[in-house]
Formats: sequence, structure tokens, C-alpha cells
Amino acid sequence: MKVTEHIERANGKPLFSVEILPPLKGQDVNATFKTLDPLVELNPAFIDVTYHRQEYIYKQKENGLLKRYQVRKRPGTVAICAAIQNHYKIDAIPHLICGGFTKEDTEDALIDLNFLGIDNLLVLRGDPIKSEKSFVPEVGGHAHASELIEQITALNTGNYLDDELQESHAMDFCIGVAGYPEKHFESPNLAMDLYYLKKKVELGADYIVTQMFFDNQKYFDFVKKCREMDINIPIIPGIKPMTTFNQLTSIPQNFYLDLPQALAMEVLKSKDKERIKEIGIEWCIQQCKELIDFGVPGLHFYTMSNSINTKRIAEAVY
Repeated sequence: MKVTEHIERANGKPLFSVEILPPLKGQDVNATFKTLDPLVELNPAFIDVTYHRQEYIYKQKENGLLKRYQVRKRPGTVAICAAIQNHYKIDAIPHLICGGFTKEDTEDALIDLNFLGIDNLLVLRGDPIKSEKSFVPEVGGHAHASELIEQITALNTGNYLDDELQESHAMDFCIGVAGYPEKHFESPNLAMDLYYLKKKVELGADYIVTQMFFDNQKYFDFVKKCREMDINIPIIPGIKPMTTFNQLTSIPQNFYLDLPQALAMEVLKSKDKERIKEIGIEWCIQQCKELIDFGVPGLHFYTMSNSINTKRIAEAVY
């Protein structure tokens, strides 16, 4: 079922959904099932699976020269999605990115997903690899998520890269995109960010999932600005609790967002690890309750493949 159909059938009741990481290379699918089993008890509407592109490492050879190796620490997004749907009968949503894919690679991936009965996608440009200062598209690939959306919507009308195909099968993907209540870090301002978000909607995006945030007012203002620009598709808030002292600096640095002063001060005052975790979880519970009162279409939890905290929060608010 499509995400938009899940929302329609919920009749105003907020959906519960989660995002997980594929298992590290060397682990089997049971690592994923172990993460998901406690969360499946709460009947998630769908489960997102992140995609991790290749990185490059350099190793010194015996002659002293460096040799470059391509590595992927978490392969298997498509296979994990197929395993989730087969094992749990729950819709799985793969992240589809620009980085590392040519247009032909993208089309082949979409054909595989269509064969597997995967109806939903979360479409992203993706981050630059660590050795690049800024994002560099694959030769023959897409530089922006909007271009990737165009290719998907073309396939949704039966238009493949090979324009000589006869009676080609039209796909029917539901397309999700990312939204940034505190703007994407590469955008000069929020207005420009919203301009490009609207372009993605005009090209065929069906729903939005936001970057995590810790101040609900940022989400409320973001939704208001979207509606004023006639961005009228569902906007699902992305949620993650802050549970460690180090996240006071790592979350703002890695995700380019602000932490509310009240939350940061409470964490700073505490020296106990368990107390800090409880502060973050309680903050997240209150945040979720306020979002539900606002009338959000769902709550999407970034689990980082740690189900315990997510389950506690979801049980407290659903």
C-alpha cells in the first residue's frame, strides 16, 4: 500500500513508522529482525531502510604506494526491504539516492523494486562521500533529487530510457522527499529551500518526511510556510530522542539544527548517563504528544537501529 493510502485510511489517526539502517557487512538479516521485532508489536504503517553509498579508503602497499579501495559498510537496502515485506507483511521503503548511480543504474534498481512489489520510495540526493568537499554526481547520473524524481515519474507513465520499447509497463511508485524545518545546510535561506521543495512536489512528490527537529515550533512554522506556497501534500515529522551527553554537540554538527535551550540546559546540569537518557526520552514524549494534538499525519522515528528508546516513546504516545 502507498504511504498516501495509509494516511487516507487512518482517518486522521497519526501513523507510526520507523527508519532503520541496513545491517553492517558481515551480519545477516536476523540483525534487522532483532531490531524490528519489538517495534512490529506497535504495528508500524511502514519501515524505511537507508541507503549507504560507497566510500573510498587508501591502503599502503609493500612498495609504499597507496592503493584506493571501494567499500560499502552497509550494503543490501533493496534486499532488506524485500525481506521485511516478506517476513512482516509491512510496507518497506528504500531510500533511493543520486550518488553512485547512473540513470541506467537507477532504472535497473527501479525495475527490481517494481518486481518485488515495493510501491514506495524516499528520494534523496544523498550526501557527498567523505573524500569530497561537496556532492559530485556520478558521470551519467543525477545531480539533484528533482532530476531523480523526474526519472521516476517518467517510469510511472511507462517512459523508459530506451524510447524504442513497445508497450512498456508503467510503474506506480509513491514518491517521498525530505523536508528541512531548519533548512538544508547547503541552502542560502529557508525561502530558497522551500522553492526547491515546491519544485519537487510539482515534479511528482507525494509526501514529505522532515529532518529531525527538537523544537516543535520549527515544524509548525515549516508547515505553515509550505501551505502558503501551495505545498499541500502530507508532511510527516521526523523524530529522534537525544539520549547521550555527546549528542549536545554531535547532533547540531552532523544535522545542522538547533537544540532548544531548555533541553540543552537540562542535559548540561546532569552528570548521570541514565538521567540524560531519561531527559531526552521525556522531552521526545512531550514533543510527540504536542505534534499529535497539532494533527500530524504520522510520527516517523529515526531509530538508528536501536529499537528500545523508540518503543518506549511510541508506547507512551499511541
